[in-house]
Amino acid sequence: MRDRDPRRALQRSRRLFDEARGWLQPARVFLLLFVTVDLVGTFLLMHPYAVSGGEGLGFVEALFTATTALSVCGLSVVSVGTDLSAFGQGVLLVLMQVGGMGIMTLAALLGTAVVHRFGLRMQLNVQAETRSLWVGDVRGLVRRVLLIFLVVQGATFVLITPRLWLAHGMAPSEALYSGLFHSVSAFNNAGLSLYDDSLVRFSGDVFVLGPIALAVILGGIGFPVLIELWHRFRLPRVWSLHTKITLAASGVLLVFGCLGVTALEWSNPGTLGPQDWWGRIVDGFFHGVVPRSGGLNAVPVAEMEDATLLMTIMLMFVGGGSAGTAGGIKVATLAVIFFVVVAEVRSHDSVHVFDRQLPTSVIRQSLSLVFLSGTVVAFATLLLLTATTHRFLPVLFEVVSAFGVVGLSTGLTPELPPWAQIMLVVLMVAGRIGPITFVTALAMRDRRRRYGLAESRPIIG
Repeated sequence: MRDRDPRRALQRSRRLFDEARGWLQPARVFLLLFVTVDLVGTFLLMHPYAVSGGEGLGFVEALFTATTALSVCGLSVVSVGTDLSAFGQGVLLVLMQVGGMGIMTLAALLGTAVVHRFGLRMQLNVQAETRSLWVGDVRGLVRRVLLIFLVVQGATFVLITPRLWLAHGMAPSEALYSGLFHSVSAFNNAGLSLYDDSLVRFSGDVFVLGPIALAVILGGIGFPVLIELWHRFRLPRVWSLHTKITLAASGVLLVFGCLGVTALEWSNPGTLGPQDWWGRIVDGFFHGVVPRSGGLNAVPVAEMEDATLLMTIMLMFVGGGSAGTAGGIKVATLAVIFFVVVAEVRSHDSVHVFDRQLPTSVIRQSLSLVFLSGTVVAFATLLLLTATTHRFLPVLFEVVSAFGVVGLSTGLTPELPPWAQIMLVVLMVAGRIGPITFVTALAMRDRRRRYGLAESRPIIG
């Protein structure tokens, strides 16, 4: 008995150590950091200095505002330009930057953790396929993320600031500050604006809306794709499968969104109708881009046709590219589901995309992510419909906008009771870090079963 006690004690110690180490998994650390920063931002916004009126925001308002900035969503229950002081707006700027840059960096680091979970041969295969720096060079990874942020935000700032000053009657200091705020908001896909009408006052102005739309696209396309395009823009043949899928799917959705919004709203007197043909094209293009997680709007969303709102919901649910500032289930996930359906229709045993075969694990992860995301949206919408008197389409729009961290709104969010706003906060957090942590957890647990069972087929269809 005495000989066995040390062994049992050692086994218990190892078990406790493994349990403690489990809490240090990258996904859990990610969640803990996010919640910590969110609470810090909440308490800063509750300070009287954060509000122009001298009284700090209430807890629910401060929590909602901090979360929408950190999760780069854009839904708001306060007027950023009127209710918040310069200090409060500065807090939002920092939270947007941390939320965008931090999410991109941590998503890339989680990818590094996933790669290092496997053997050296698998790591080298991943590096050869993605042509990334994910095997070992973490410092270079972070440095490139920072450089991309500085270049794109700086270029957007330089392009729109003179236009705000010269064409829209702003004082130089106001134009500088507005240009800075909206450049950060655009590239981070944050959806927050200094103006209550978002960017409606710039409707039809391609010199303002164009650079902002481009920043939204670049921020949402994903860091791995941007890095690869930076180094191999003229060599599409050697692009990784992820880059090819992301660019192809993003292009299709971009054309679909721009043409759809422009066609559906062309004669709507509440949106594109009062504009000339050029203004309609500019605003239609802009609103084809922003549902991919941009969140800023140049025409009143509440005045859009029901068909446009439904199409916008579809685009918001998909979102942008992986490891970027956009939310949603991601375009690569949608593309994988599409290719799986095509393979099944053609009775193929495997799924081939751009002369590559998709592994079964990727297909399972994509299906699981879409199913869980759809379930969360459905139950949240059902809860709001049963507890409030609002109509179905506006409620679904707000729920998907929160879960997809988009920020477009029909004006329903400020009217919701506090418990419903807290639910939207949970949806924003889940939509921002949930897909990343969920897929990472699946990849980290990718184990092969050492036995098989007899096959049996249920009736499908």
